[in-house]
Amino acid sequence: MTNTRAFAPASIGNVSLGFDVLGAALAPIDNSLLGDWVEVKDADAFSLTQDGQFAHKLPPSVDENIVTRSYEFFQAALLDANKTQLSVSMHLHKNLPIGSGLGSSASSIVAAFYALNEHAAKRDGHAPFGKDQLLAMMGELEGQISGSIHYDNVAPSYLGGLTLMTGETSPIAVNLPTFDNWYWVACYSGLSVSTAKARALLPKEYSLADTLTFGRQLAVFVNSLYAKDESLAAKMMQDVIAEKHRKVLLPEFDNARAFSESQGALSFGISGSGPTVFAATRTLESAQAIEAWLKQHYIQNQDGFSHVCKIDTAGTRLLNADQ
Repeated sequence: MTNTRAFAPASIGNVSLGFDVLGAALAPIDNSLLGDWVEVKDADAFSLTQDGQFAHKLPPSVDENIVTRSYEFFQAALLDANKTQLSVSMHLHKNLPIGSGLGSSASSIVAAFYALNEHAAKRDGHAPFGKDQLLAMMGELEGQISGSIHYDNVAPSYLGGLTLMTGETSPIAVNLPTFDNWYWVACYSGLSVSTAKARALLPKEYSLADTLTFGRQLAVFVNSLYAKDESLAAKMMQDVIAEKHRKVLLPEFDNARAFSESQGALSFGISGSGPTVFAATRTLESAQAIEAWLKQHYIQNQDGFSHVCKIDTAGTRLLNADQ
């Protein structure tokens, strides 16, 4: 029996200054897998099983599960491309909490599409879909769930690294340079925030001043990455689009920022729609101090957790059966 297991890392959407156009994949420094994995096996008929820390938070009906929807989407794409459909069963290991701001739905979708594409490659000798084709399908399905297509979680989870969305069909996203010495603290409070609800808090129109600031910050930030100017890059990491409207959903947000900055954080912000927050620092000592405070003051219940991370440069990858 042929089986294929794929892991897709968690991600920070927006990275404060890049609303809907920047994303970063995360890799905890303790080498734990922060993300979901999906396994595909040859089978006579489709079925889906699931386990993992947050599997009990998934919809009770398998038909409503996003991995099932990924399978159906992939099968339809094979049919449209005049390619042979798959006969498989699937398993989801749900390690990311739903509505966490860590790209939970994106992680499941990306792992599912990647595993299906690689499984088909084992059968046919080549993958049926290329990188941009697969990413476009991931983005479309993610958009059906969140209400609009945006790649700031699926792209970094799939490609790894810090990604910038181009607005083009090819390439959909490009990787940007990063500062290898930066640590990224990610803390999930244990609460759940709906992406659709968080987007509904945003104004329909923005002032010319905010629009110009957004564009300037993004341009200077990207230039600073290529120029290896850490200080200027960090200075640009301010959210003028979403943070002031969304932070009302995040208890202790302002206090968390104040403490993080007192410990030398280069940046502090909301990961995606929240409630996960992140801090970027230059030193491990600073990151550990911030993580300790967030564990004590920002986490609201037993579901919450935090990790000191680096940027995950590998993106989605295949796992061995024992991983």
